[in-house]
Amino acid sequence: MNVLVVGGGAREHVLVWKILQSSKVDKVYVAPGNAGTAQIAHNLDVSPTDFDTLAKESRSRLIDLIVVGPEAPLAAGIVDYFQQIDIPVFGSTQSATLIESSKVFAKNLMLKYDIPCAKSETFNGIEEAQYYVKSQQPPLVIKADGLAAGKGVIIANTVQEALDALVTIMVKREFGESGNQVLIEEYLSGREVSLLCFTDGKTAVPMVPACDYKRVYDNDLGLNTGGMGAYSPPNFFNDKLVTEVTDTIIKPVINAMGAEGKIYKGVLYTGLMMTDNGPKVLEFNARFGDPETQVILPRLKTDLVDIILSVINGTLHEQDIEWSNDACVGVVMASGGYPGTYKTGYPIKGLDKLDSDIMVFHAGTKFEQGEICTSGGRVLTVTSMGETLFDAMTKVYLNLPRIRFDNEHYRKDIALRETL
Repeated sequence: MNVLVVGGGAREHVLVWKILQSSKVDKVYVAPGNAGTAQIAHNLDVSPTDFDTLAKESRSRLIDLIVVGPEAPLAAGIVDYFQQIDIPVFGSTQSATLIESSKVFAKNLMLKYDIPCAKSETFNGIEEAQYYVKSQQPPLVIKADGLAAGKGVIIANTVQEALDALVTIMVKREFGESGNQVLIEEYLSGREVSLLCFTDGKTAVPMVPACDYKRVYDNDLGLNTGGMGAYSPPNFFNDKLVTEVTDTIIKPVINAMGAEGKIYKGVLYTGLMMTDNGPKVLEFNARFGDPETQVILPRLKTDLVDIILSVINGTLHEQDIEWSNDACVGVVMASGGYPGTYKTGYPIKGLDKLDSDIMVFHAGTKFEQGEICTSGGRVLTVTSMGETLFDAMTKVYLNLPRIRFDNEHYRKDIALRETL
């Protein structure tokens, strides 16, 4: 098979890496890809939302399967587009992607079908939202309704921070049209965990759980980012809890989407808070998470292409999906200043100095005059497997100092809480 992976981040790099392990695959193309994918596959200089050019490239390169990584093309209808021209495509349709592209839609769905989640109110205008905030006891969670690259959720510890967040989203429009509506939610405390699943709309098969770190600095300080690292498995989230969440949250929400006429196929990402009152949904995403994918897919033993085809063909119930018992830890190396303003174009040194069992998944990288240089906020995810989380974490942190670029930044505490 010839496969096209759509996207250009570390999630897409690990997808390409995993797909290439399939005996069914001949060539893998990536649009647009990055310097990491260029080393193992064929990059195409095409935007993930330029469907016409993607279709032209797919025909000329005899693409048998398209795998979509990021949320933007899913929300724009890439799956519907390629279904109409009979090219097999893995991902959720535009209407099913509403579970991620509209937090208001997702919240209303959860309330209608009794899916456990945080209490919240939705506002179209800033004055009503401000009035509501002043009547509440912080901390509060302020969410832009639409897509915001993982940065549209602001945790406000004071009323003033909540009011400032409303201005950021609804007046300054830092997330564009995503700020047309806001949700103001109660703050849920507990331990956070991500549980992804494969689903063909009827069957849901959970992946191994993972934990990511959204705040930019150690000890969960600083702004929310797209994710600064992840590990799998979390020791506090055992197989019994995986089954409980699958039965009480994941399967009911997939059935709810079907009942609403939005059959859900692909990957469903469920972000959970393990509260004193049981697991509650923080968010749903309509695709593989980033950076969770970088620590989940290295643990997958079953051929990913077989799973993808079974999802597309509606035969997921026939798949026996196996996972490694080894742990996996991934740490994101970011540009200094991220998620705010940052400079790019810095050469990356030391990638050839790493231990042989270290995996480096590229995100914001590109080739410039024969050198791999930084080109984004999140630059690399440095990943390792190990018999235990401590082993995997130790390997990653021994290797990270060998990689150097100007103003690099990474958290020093990924998975640390699991090993103390």
